[in-house]
Amino acid sequence: MKKYFLYLLLSLLSSFATSETIYISNEKDNTISIIDANTLTVTETIKVGQRPRGLAISQDKRYLYICTSDDDHIEVLDLDSNKIVDILPSGPDPELMIISPDGEYLYVSNEDDNTVTVVNLESQKIKTEIPVGVEPEGMGISRDGKILVNTSETTNMAHFIDTSSNDIFANVLVDARPRFALFTEDNSEVWVSSEIGGTVSIIDAQTQSILNKLSFEIKGIRSESIQPVGMSLTRDGQLAFVALGPSNRIAVIDVPTLTVKKYLLVGQRVWQLALNADETRLYSTNGVSNDVSVIDVKKLKVLKSIAVGRYPWGIAIRD
Repeated sequence: MKKYFLYLLLSLLSSFATSETIYISNEKDNTISIIDANTLTVTETIKVGQRPRGLAISQDKRYLYICTSDDDHIEVLDLDSNKIVDILPSGPDPELMIISPDGEYLYVSNEDDNTVTVVNLESQKIKTEIPVGVEPEGMGISRDGKILVNTSETTNMAHFIDTSSNDIFANVLVDARPRFALFTEDNSEVWVSSEIGGTVSIIDAQTQSILNKLSFEIKGIRSESIQPVGMSLTRDGQLAFVALGPSNRIAVIDVPTLTVKKYLLVGQRVWQLALNADETRLYSTNGVSNDVSVIDVKKLKVLKSIAVGRYPWGIAIRD
């Protein structure tokens, strides 16, 4: 009987287990930290190229693409062997990237030459380069893959790109230093964070008009320290999370009312965010405190901080 109850307990525990693995780029250490989502511990640290930042996982979950910014290329990490197996081309200083929903193309923002590079992942060659504004960074793509949005930090614009022609068909002026672009699940809106402007612009994806702007106020924190950067949205359209940089906070937004529900205190200079597959956890990279915060989405509570390398920047989750 005791053996039966022990077996039952182990079965229940395994049902709550997750096979998810979290990958963190450490900008100053030139490494990738690998975190086991079950134990919330770093299991391995992989040496990569210089100044790794943006990360993306292939559609088949086999590879991690890494923007090694100071090497001016994309490195490909095999997620079974944890070894770099390929180098892909990009423009100078690749920062953020996104994969097309069909897995065919990788779109890379190149900060130093004001272009978005389109890489064919099968041929591993550049298909074309799209001229955009000064210091491009944010990359968002619609669920159908038809519209790509790139943000340019110095031009202060969100550039809407038709992926069939790779031409810009609209430029939307937003507040200063836009850092991130994100489509809602239904493709109706694009959210753009402006780091220095301190706002998030919500843009109608069809008309390219600004519908709303979110701003933030935290008691005891100077307004210039509240700097929106990375964002995540739940698939049901109810919650949005906005990393607020040196304020060391994540804003939790009630999307239907566009009001701030809560500010979560995390590590120092929170950069990027990622929800796991079932949206029970949110992870943040905290660039100055050199750690990752783990947030319980249902309880809106910080569960743990995980020490990683120096200046953690990008994040990707393999489920």
